Amino acid sequence: MKNINRRILALLALIFLALACANPLGTPAPQSTNIETVVAATFSALTASSPLSGPETGDGASSLLPHSMYYLANDAAQIPQVYRLERDGQTVTQLTFEPTEVKSFDVSLIDGSVAYVSDNKLLNVNADGSNRSLLVDGGPVDENNAFLTRLSSPVFSPNGETIAFAYKGLNFYSIVSGQSNRVLDDNLDDLGNGLIVPRELYLPGLYSADGSKLIITLGYYEGASSAIYYPNGGALVRLTDENRGIICCGDYSLSVDGSALYAGSPTSGMFAAGLWRVDTNTGNVSTLILGDYDSDPVEAADNPFIAPDGQLYYFYASTPAATAFDNPPALQLVRSAADGVTGRTVLRPETFEHMNEALWAPDASFVIVANAQNDQIYSGGAAQLYYIDGSPMIPLVPFARNMKWGP
Repeated sequence: MKNINRRILALLALIFLALACANPLGTPAPQSTNIETVVAATFSALTASSPLSGPETGDGASSLLPHSMYYLANDAAQIPQVYRLERDGQTVTQLTFEPTEVKSFDVSLIDGSVAYVSDNKLLNVNADGSNRSLLVDGGPVDENNAFLTRLSSPVFSPNGETIAFAYKGLNFYSIVSGQSNRVLDDNLDDLGNGLIVPRELYLPGLYSADGSKLIITLGYYEGASSAIYYPNGGALVRLTDENRGIICCGDYSLSVDGSALYAGSPTSGMFAAGLWRVDTNTGNVSTLILGDYDSDPVEAADNPFIAPDGQLYYFYASTPAATAFDNPPALQLVRSAADGVTGRTVLRPETFEHMNEALWAPDASFVIVANAQNDQIYSGGAAQLYYIDGSPMIPLVPFARNMKWGP
């Protein structure tokens, strides 16, 4: 869910709204007591590395990108659909043609097929957009308690055989068996008079490369956090010592071995700005930099990426406290050691004031930034490629959000 912007998350009620739109289903999906066994067996066959776990080159001299890039953008009828930008950085292919908005999606790194949510249904198409299939039907949405009945957040396992998704909790759909199973039920509070609020919701976000860990967002009525779920065994490891951090919603990256998760936040308010490292084995959080009301200067970070070589790349700002809370910080692209501080070096002269998301090259040689036109646009923007060596910026597509690498 890289598509949720930190400036919105700082607002008191937004997490509740975003998670309500981040979704569950109306009619329970087919249940099977054997699905967790199927999922566990699936993961046991995974390799130790993902197709995106290291530097790669494209298909010859004409390839600008190491992989195709998938994203959401409006079609001619102004309905958000899934598109693919090919490795040449120019050819665009529309993959979905839904009559209603595509809310969220993910890409199989095995074959490029797409799992996506539209009209409260979990759907699937092949890499060329063919063979549209209905996997799970969420039924009608209760607009008074939308988070109760909406389906969202599909995430492919690294081997492409399982799709995790949110619907009344955390679910796994097995492509092998065609069945789904809910492993965690959302925790809700009924306040009476038809008012139900989430105590804790569970939304999948990111698998480790070997499939043994799934980072999930924990959604609350006010705020959010993350946890590490182990599909093989069902253990849930929560975060500790977050130190007013907002570690959630896809704005993070995992180390190649899956042992460390890095998260950043560029804004202060309900939560602190800063940069954090999570030990995914224990859930313990280390604060690397912190920008809060009692900080001067206020340090902020966004879109961290821990590269295969152990170097940390992220967007950084240090702002005097007197002005830090007036406007979003003007971030610069930096590199440091894994502690976020040692050897911190500015890589490019530009500042990024309206960046809504970023997609890093697997080898950290460049980053694609979705730059909005102004601070009133909170999702997506013009997709522009910035090399870390200072080479000129390359524009890709005029608008993209929820950018993801394909195979």
